[in-house]
Amino acid sequence: MHIVHIASELAPLAKVGGLADVVLGLCRELSWKGHDVDIIIPKYDCLDSSQIRDLAIHTQDLMSFYNGEWFHNTIWVGWVENLKVYFIEPHHPRNFFNRACFYGCDDDIERYIYFSRLALEFLYKKAISPDIIHLHDWQTAAIAPLYYEMYNQIGYNKPKIVFSIHNIEYQGKCGVQDLEKIGLVGHDYLTADKMQDNLNPKSINLAKGAIVYADFVTTVSPNYAKEILTPEFGFGMESTLLLYQNKFLGIINGIDYSYWNPEIDRYLPVHYSSREFPLNKKDRNTLEKKAFVKNFLREKLCMTENYSPIVGCIARLVPQKGIELIKHAMQFVIKNGGQFVLLGSSPIPSIQEDFMHLKNQLADHSGVHFALHHQEELAHLIFAGSDMFIVPSLFEPCGLTQMIALKYGSIPIVRRTGGLADTVFDIDNETDGNGYVFEEPTTEAVEKTLKRAFECWFKDQEKWRNLMIHGMGIDFSWNKPSDEYLDLYKKLITKENDQNNKTISIV
Repeated sequence: MHIVHIASELAPLAKVGGLADVVLGLCRELSWKGHDVDIIIPKYDCLDSSQIRDLAIHTQDLMSFYNGEWFHNTIWVGWVENLKVYFIEPHHPRNFFNRACFYGCDDDIERYIYFSRLALEFLYKKAISPDIIHLHDWQTAAIAPLYYEMYNQIGYNKPKIVFSIHNIEYQGKCGVQDLEKIGLVGHDYLTADKMQDNLNPKSINLAKGAIVYADFVTTVSPNYAKEILTPEFGFGMESTLLLYQNKFLGIINGIDYSYWNPEIDRYLPVHYSSREFPLNKKDRNTLEKKAFVKNFLREKLCMTENYSPIVGCIARLVPQKGIELIKHAMQFVIKNGGQFVLLGSSPIPSIQEDFMHLKNQLADHSGVHFALHHQEELAHLIFAGSDMFIVPSLFEPCGLTQMIALKYGSIPIVRRTGGLADTVFDIDNETDGNGYVFEEPTTEAVEKTLKRAFECWFKDQEKWRNLMIHGMGIDFSWNKPSDEYLDLYKKLITKENDQNNKTISIV
């Protein structure tokens, strides 16, 4: 199959969150399985171009329509991790992607609807007609209605459209005038059966448009797929998703083990593997290797070396991640003889300032370290050097950190929600337990769960060791998820679609 992924992020050169890792990991696995995979992303001026091989101009002066005019654009092509990537560079006077940032601009809607129209224009004019066009999140959602309402009408109609929801909270709400800027008659789509926002009837909702028009819709875990059908987690989109349940499915994300793997991790001072554990002579050797990384982390962060567990936390510091629960966990850990390491930053100034203030308050505490800007090497050291890893999210579509932590022998402590519920099972309550789980997003629940983990670490090292071995051996690679996507793609290609409502029953 020929598959084109269109996204706003791609690891390692344009990364804000897990979306970048998902696009890279899934595309690479599909390519390894023999499929022709291309990726289209914006050519941001802040791309890490050192990660691109053989970057060159593919097409000059590609014209695209926007707000009543036609503008010149350049399409670049290069190779990232042996994947062909097209980079879209607009020559619009607004300099849409020359902002020294990926997101956070007041005109993000305009930036990405321009990108969406241009991506389709490029595929159409260059006669690139894949079997599947796979869209990711609201930034590319406008492509689905554009494809069926405009490009199908001029003969570009081979590809099937798949839309993936990575976080339903972000939906791309805008006005009818924004659709008109990319050539659609805006008011025609301000209806409940098309793109009218479910909560604000005067607004257009780009993500809703993709759900309505796409041939199939996925999200990033089976449990999250159930959750967002409810008012509590659907952010107003639950009624639309319920209407289109017959073309909606949750597929758990995978982990790229060529990058997140303690056996080969380039950022670690020593390597270790769960395969060494069963051999008695190597038990101590492997445990000592992980202990060595733990002490290496302490030395790097100027933390005291003593007999205590390290609890790690790596997160974007936004309300979704359970900000107050993270703070409370840190306080509990300190009071109960542990150490706490946080790596994260916030796009919300008040939250970033709050954590900066807390960091300054704890500056002289040798058992706590806050790193409030991303450091890739430190992230790997935290996964490997921590004994426990906390993810107290209020909601979590999938989550990658808990799966990475397990691979590194760091035991996850999570709230049962979204993809966390699909990947972490309580050691004390479930036969296949691999971590510690709490239900309610309260400080009491966090304390109770941390207490259970601390008691095991301090009092039952054999149980803890077995928990580590079990977690490290679980396969969260992209192998199974990619097969599920391939099965979906094949069914879309081979079955006749109902062109009236564009739905197809897969499950």
